[in-house]
Amino acid sequence: MQIAEALAQVRENIDRARVLSPVAAKQVELLAVSKTQPPNRIEEAALAGQKVFAENRVQELVEKYQVLPHLSWHLIGHLQTNKVKFIVDKVEMLHSLDSIHLAKELQKQLSARGLILRVLAQVNIAEDESKFGLKAGEVADFLDAMADFPALQVRGLMTIGPLTAAAEEMRPVFRELRLLLRREQQHKRPHADLRHLSMGMSNDYMVAVEEGADMVRVGTGIFGSRR
Repeated sequence: MQIAEALAQVRENIDRARVLSPVAAKQVELLAVSKTQPPNRIEEAALAGQKVFAENRVQELVEKYQVLPHLSWHLIGHLQTNKVKFIVDKVEMLHSLDSIHLAKELQKQLSARGLILRVLAQVNIAEDESKFGLKAGEVADFLDAMADFPALQVRGLMTIGPLTAAAEEMRPVFRELRLLLRREQQHKRPHADLRHLSMGMSNDYMVAVEEGADMVRVGTGIFGSRR
């Protein structure tokens, strides 16, 4: 399947999932995960109307940004503090804020450049030992602490489920993150405008949409198997 056709199919699937669910978001933003994809295939997706691209690794994002700086880039993978300086002026959103230590370094690098960055707090809802992220019980205190980092605009929550899980097995994970977001929205923190749920990948994004995701991260569903 060509990239344009695959994108059209994914968007159709998103719309269909939205119609099926009473808790679906009014709008769902599709992030094309371009990991391992060469610039020409990313350009092909952009020409087909794709607006936002996401990378897991800092080095790969930087290399692609240098070739395609006109595109909108998000970082969805784990970010080490020693690599913060390379991406703060290149990404529009970081989906994987998972520690105060990282928040301090982001604040330092952003304030030095006079920049603001939208971020999502990564939550390890499934408590998968192979994944990064806060435990659900740590989220409230973490969001409170974000008041000390004015260069970070906290915009919601993100989770990554077990890669081996079937789509339906992820439903309770996605539902729990949605309910967690709703609870935290009640606190009305001035520094945390919690509006986004980033969850769901190629194998389970329709279930994620049904459970309230307004950002889904799709790679192989758009570009095909990684090369």
